[in-house]
Amino acid sequence: MIKGTTVLALTLTVVLSACATPESKVRSGLMSIGLSKPISQCMAGRMVDRLSLAQLDKLTGLGKLRKREPGDISFNEFVKRTKSLRDPEIVGVVTSSGLICAVK
Repeated sequence: MIKGTTVLALTLTVVLSACATPESKVRSGLMSIGLSKPISQCMAGRMVDRLSLAQLDKLTGLGKLRKREPGDISFNEFVKRTKSLRDPEIVGVVTSSGLICAVK
């Protein structure tokens, strides 16, 4: 019985993780580096629509910012770290998304 339960639990985990959309992954990533929940929600949708998966993967390279509470990082600090990726399109999308989402 325990084996059956374990297999079921693993299967559900795999199925649920496959359901995670790029937007939800980006939103979670933005919150994990310290951006506030409302800004992360707003920016994630815009970023997923405007950046390629390769560019979104580059953003995961900002791992130095991980393990912060939502709201711990300023948007200016996030943009500064984003510039280190040396991809003008990413910087443009992050900056414009952040400004638009801050005004909303």
